[in-house]
Amino acid sequence: MDIFHALILGLVEGITEFLPISSTGHLILASSLLRLPQSEFLKTFEIAIQLGAILSVVVLYFKRFFELEVIKKLLVAFLPTAALGLLFYQLVKTYLIGNELVVLLALFLGGVALIVFELFHKESETATEEVKNITYTQAALIGLFQSIAIIPGVSRSASTIIGGLLLGLKRVTILEFSFLLAVPTMMAATALDIYKNTALLTPDTIPVLAVGFVTSFLIALLSIKFLLSYVRGHSFILFGVYRILVALVFFVLFFV
Repeated sequence: MDIFHALILGLVEGITEFLPISSTGHLILASSLLRLPQSEFLKTFEIAIQLGAILSVVVLYFKRFFELEVIKKLLVAFLPTAALGLLFYQLVKTYLIGNELVVLLALFLGGVALIVFELFHKESETATEEVKNITYTQAALIGLFQSIAIIPGVSRSASTIIGGLLLGLKRVTILEFSFLLAVPTMMAATALDIYKNTALLTPDTIPVLAVGFVTSFLIALLSIKFLLSYVRGHSFILFGVYRILVALVFFVLFFV
């Protein structure tokens, strides 16, 4: 893996992290297209550069992280994901990360779920409009929805957004909460993985990781602004169709 590969994967991560199409799934598929071997460093790289994209949230929503009510709700939502992430870390890292078939199935089924959900979901006039007004119960349940995304291809963004809409939040509200929740979630995931794989950080690999990290951060800034603008006038059906098409195309490429 070299700087060029890191740049491409950083672009993929920055574009896809906040869209409901699974950044992890796209990184795995992109790595396969680039013919990168599924090494332990590549798996760590795919986790770590997501933190670069997540830090764009810190830049854009800096003041939110000083609001006590928001912080408390984020902590409650983070706990279920943290617990399940620790419990299944080794299983996911060993058998799911890098598994193209798992990714394609998750992309396909998730796309169908997005389309079906949008066709039947009607937003209530009394839906929660402010992040600070999310209840602790709603926050905890959103955290459980987010934990489904430990399966690569599901999409952390998609699972939290659908969960939030089901629980009575407005689109922009759950989108913003999903952005904020990504910060502790990915910080913890990256810290855990780096802690367990510090031997992979060498003078040869650190520059590669840095390029992917910075690229994903810069591109994610634009991706967030795009998604916020998009959801004000559109549903997520187009993303569902995209997921299904990607799953079918890559299934033909890899397995037919």
